[in-house]
Amino acid sequence: TQLKVTAGSLDVHPTEKALVVQYEVEASILGENGGPMLGERKEGQKIIRVKSLSPTTDVAALARKVVEECKLIPASRLPQVEQLLYYLQNRKSSPVEKEKKTVKPKDLTPFEGTELNEEASITKMDEYVELLYEGLPEKIRGSGLILQLARNPDNLEELLYNEAALGALARVLREDWKQSVELATIIIYIFFCFSSFSQFHAAVSHYKIGALCMSVVEHELKRHDMWREELRKKNKSAPENGSLRRDQDKTLRKYQALLAKQEQLLRVSLYLLLNLAEDTRTELKMRNKNIVGLLVKVLDRDDEELLVLVVSFLKKLSIFLENKNDMAELDTVERLARLIPCEHDDLLNLTLRLLLNLSFDSGLRAKMVEVGLVPKLTALLGDENNRQVAMRLLYHISMDDRFRGMFVYTDCIPQVRHDPLPFIVTERTHSSCLLLGAFPVLGNGLKMLMKNISQHDGPTKPLFIDYVGDLAAEIRAVEGEVWILECLGTLANLTIPDLDWELLLKEYNLVPFLKDNLKPDSAEDDLILEVVIMIGTVSMDDACAVMLAKSGIIPALIELLNARQEDDEFVCQIVYVFYQMVFHQATRDVIIKDTQAPAYLIDLMHDKNTEIRKVCDNTLDIIAEYDEEWGRKIQSEKFRFHNNQWLDMVESRQVDESEPYLYDNDERTDLFYSADGITPGDGSVSPDFFGDLQSQNGDSHLTGDVGDVFDQTSSSPGRPVTAYGFRPDEQLFSQYS
Repeated sequence: TQLKVTAGSLDVHPTEKALVVQYEVEASILGENGGPMLGERKEGQKIIRVKSLSPTTDVAALARKVVEECKLIPASRLPQVEQLLYYLQNRKSSPVEKEKKTVKPKDLTPFEGTELNEEASITKMDEYVELLYEGLPEKIRGSGLILQLARNPDNLEELLYNEAALGALARVLREDWKQSVELATIIIYIFFCFSSFSQFHAAVSHYKIGALCMSVVEHELKRHDMWREELRKKNKSAPENGSLRRDQDKTLRKYQALLAKQEQLLRVSLYLLLNLAEDTRTELKMRNKNIVGLLVKVLDRDDEELLVLVVSFLKKLSIFLENKNDMAELDTVERLARLIPCEHDDLLNLTLRLLLNLSFDSGLRAKMVEVGLVPKLTALLGDENNRQVAMRLLYHISMDDRFRGMFVYTDCIPQVRHDPLPFIVTERTHSSCLLLGAFPVLGNGLKMLMKNISQHDGPTKPLFIDYVGDLAAEIRAVEGEVWILECLGTLANLTIPDLDWELLLKEYNLVPFLKDNLKPDSAEDDLILEVVIMIGTVSMDDACAVMLAKSGIIPALIELLNARQEDDEFVCQIVYVFYQMVFHQATRDVIIKDTQAPAYLIDLMHDKNTEIRKVCDNTLDIIAEYDEEWGRKIQSEKFRFHNNQWLDMVESRQVDESEPYLYDNDERTDLFYSADGITPGDGSVSPDFFGDLQSQNGDSHLTGDVGDVFDQTSSSPGRPVTAYGFRPDEQLFSQYS
């Protein structure tokens, strides 16, 4: 046999201080005449770690040493090695990677009993494999030496190609794992080393190590139950004499020794399974073999490193509904509750994150309250490392009406009062205890909650009446745009009949503020939009509508409409202001006779946005009822639009009878002005004819009931939604992650 090694590319390791050498091994079998008969090529990779490399290292000397000791790198590549080492010396670790570092189980350290005095060598693998065919002590020694080699990642690829060794290890594990916990631990540890790298998972699965580990874990948990039962019986006998007490102490020591070894075996087995569970198909196989039940049972143990591993595994599994349901049936929350709080920081954080995943289930939230987690979580609000996840958990629990009252009896409200809450958008917070308990001494966090609480109908909205003066004063006194935005949004949500808006506008001189902030470039769009929404809210009051109309706000709104005509949110809310104002006689006359608002509304009558069309139709119906001239113009435009649709359809059919009816009503129609207003495009059809077509074309007309969409008789009229299907002041999502 002839071996030929050819060096390939040379590069730096992407994350470690190391060089990566690619090489190719060509093995040939020589014939009788010395020529090659059979040949095989395999590619390999060697990682040369240079942990001693520091800013003060002599790179040239280190490069020479690397070339001398690594036979795969020819001397001619010394300059390249030196250049790569210089790059490694100056490469900085990415701060982003540090920030994204997550809590995970610590790497396995050598277990007690797995360390041997002799040093293993990769060249003696055949000897170690032979030991696997001897007695139990020899098997333990042979597998222990192979473990030494496997713990060095550089050896894994070579070990992978030694099928005889891996096959023998898998056979010994399958046949002898019940006879020796130590032997089972060592061999599973060897395969765990392979499982730490995704590219070796296929090999681990090939030898069915995952299924064996499931059997090992299940068997060991049953043995543990037997040990505990035996210990319980010994303790129950209540020894009176010294011999029985000595026997009991001996049993306890034996149990503790067995428990320590068993937990080593469980830890390495479960860690291997966790690595293999990267593949969801493999994870599904584990679930079918009751991995959730086994893991939950281990939660009763006291070994913190084992618990970190188990909770990590359960957290990974909990994102799937089926696994979450299994955990619900197995009293997982009760078992986790005992771990809060605990001294182990990683275990505490992982437990909280697992509970957060489970808290999306209402039944499990109830269980968390039942086992007393609310005061425990509240106590963690003072812990910077766990504050955010504890807050999210408390928020989830507060979503249930029946549990909100519990927060009054904890320190939760005082602690969140000054919290900036960067991770919560309160979509559903209604709790009056939060509002009344925190509003008088507003902190930064609850300032952002007020607007969200105020948007919900119910008992909380009237509670704001006592504080509208404070909010209005803040609008004029504070310079911070974000805070003004929240105050405006809160006031705009207060569609309460008992609120005297006229007094509020006068006392705090808000009309000039509203008008000044309607100018297109006067502020950020979010603030301008809140001003428009605020005007729509106060326009429900007759006196306020008159005050706003006289101040010249309607022309300012029209100017803003021209500037933001492509923004559906602005268009919809401005049209809603017009809709509110046409209900009042004084402002109706101003809109109809002194402005071009009706013309703009006609222009928007056929807008592609459904909500805008809906508000326009209702507003124009009211205008048409009270003003005959505009009524004729509106009727003419409606007919002209429908007539154009019909003509387009006929023309399309004449071009090609096989074509479907093609017409487009997605574009805003241009207005045609004549001396007496808007007329049909060709002027050939009488507008009176349009009245006969209304019912069949689906256009509503004002017949006394104008409240189909926006009911003014309601104490809290609905604000129009935008093209996005929600109110501009409504929060869509809660930020959890």
